[in-house]
Amino acid sequence: MPPLKLLASAALLAFTAAACATAPAAPAYDPAPPPARRPDAKTQLEYGNPPPPPPGRY
Repeated sequence: MPPLKLLASAALLAFTAAACATAPAAPAYDPAPPPARRPDAKTQLEYGNPPPPPPGRY
């Protein structure tokens, strides 16, 4: 019986090490900033409407 316990614990250790060895890939870097959030009704009441966006560069 002891060899069976030793084999089972060795297999469990091997499976655990194999599962931890594969790391997920890092997400790709996105240089574009996220879009600006629209102000909600409470923010508009407290601070007024936001200024219009600036005109295009060209």
